[in-house]
Amino acid sequence: MPWTGPRIVLPVALAAAAVAAISGRRTWLTGQTADAVLGSATIRAAGADVVPGLVAIALVLGAGVLAAATAGPLARRIALIAAASAGVLLSVLSLRAVTSAAGLLGTLAAERTSRTGSIPVQDIAVSPWPWLVAAAAALATVAVLGGLAGAGRWRGLSQRYDAPSTPALPTSGDGSAAGSRGERTPVAWDDMDKDIDPTAH
Repeated sequence: MPWTGPRIVLPVALAAAAVAAISGRRTWLTGQTADAVLGSATIRAAGADVVPGLVAIALVLGAGVLAAATAGPLARRIALIAAASAGVLLSVLSLRAVTSAAGLLGTLAAERTSRTGSIPVQDIAVSPWPWLVAAAAALATVAVLGGLAGAGRWRGLSQRYDAPSTPALPTSGDGSAAGSRGERTPVAWDDMDKDIDPTAH
């Protein structure tokens, strides 16, 4: 099926990886603190702040599908499994950033004041970025799993650029080559039998 081939899997997975990588520096969460040290302050958290290794996971997703497109059958399946795992992890961590926004912002606020624990954060706002990354990663995971199901029909570069094999000429019982119509054609041994140097031709 076409949706299990690299023409669908690669663009979808690479687009999801790009969205996740770009979102690393975009604001995901915003909140307000009312702390004795911070006072009333706005806390902003980028994607890389609330999802550890966000860009690295996105790179695993992208590199996995690229490797699958050029590898042999076994390596292709391993690469697709790694890419699918990265997609699942991106989705889970992005949704966690939404559901645990207060705790993540509180911990981040404490770290920025060189304190331990968490600081209460109110008026939390979630930007579209975590939702977008979660949706893109989920879609990429489905596409990669489809690619894994159809991985046997993918053609790696090693197969695509192999030189075509040349069939061997059939020979008769006495070692002579058979012509296009089955007739016997002279070979080097015939010349040697007649004391003719075959390399002189």
